[in-house]
Amino acid sequence: MMFLPFIIFAAIILFSTFKILNEYERGVIFRLGKFSAVRGPGLIVLVPGIEKMVKVDLRLVTMDVPSQDIISKDNVTLKVNGVVYFKVSNPEHAIITVENYYHATAQIAQTTLRSVIGQYELDDIIAHRDKINVRLQEILDELTGPWGIKVTNVEVKAIDLPVEMQRAMAKQAEAEREKRAKIISAQGEFEASKKLAEAAQVLGEQKDAITLRFLETMREIAGSNNSSTTFFPIPVDFLNKLLK
Repeated sequence: MMFLPFIIFAAIILFSTFKILNEYERGVIFRLGKFSAVRGPGLIVLVPGIEKMVKVDLRLVTMDVPSQDIISKDNVTLKVNGVVYFKVSNPEHAIITVENYYHATAQIAQTTLRSVIGQYELDDIIAHRDKINVRLQEILDELTGPWGIKVTNVEVKAIDLPVEMQRAMAKQAEAEREKRAKIISAQGEFEASKKLAEAAQVLGEQKDAITLRFLETMREIAGSNNSSTTFFPIPVDFLNKLLK
């Protein structure tokens, strides 16, 4: 029992001396409070009581940006949320330059989201979301670069509109669909009229063509199931003589 304190003390010394870091981890070493080096991965040996290590994870971090109340350039109130993908590119700066790089990145992402989207009108926000994502990524990467953070991607997840605006946009979309339907119908009638005019011109120039059309009409009527229909073929020349 008298050796138990020494065993405990030795275990504490060993635990604080030897550290094992995974492949995706790095250790920022401070010697007597001053930055010494960045070590890892693998086995790290520290001088007890003199050196201290802060572990940093280098894996890609997915951070949700909570919904923000934003006023667009055309004075429409929106609720917008997003997601930011970033990782630590410089462990030394991430620990020394900023107190908590995750919290700092989250705060700057929220303010940047409000600032950038507020520069666009509602139609541009909806139609050019990819352009806004690129702009957000560039700004965030520039702001967090001195902290040793690399922002790889930013995505605007959802844009919530007021109920009144949703109704107005639904009416606008319906009116646009009706407009397109009328345009397509008018184009169809125009093409049909052109074809009818061409057909009339051919029939007027070719007497045999109109006779063939006359016979085709007789065949269609004779093949119908309506037994009460009686067809009397009269030559066109005969009618012309009567009129004269």
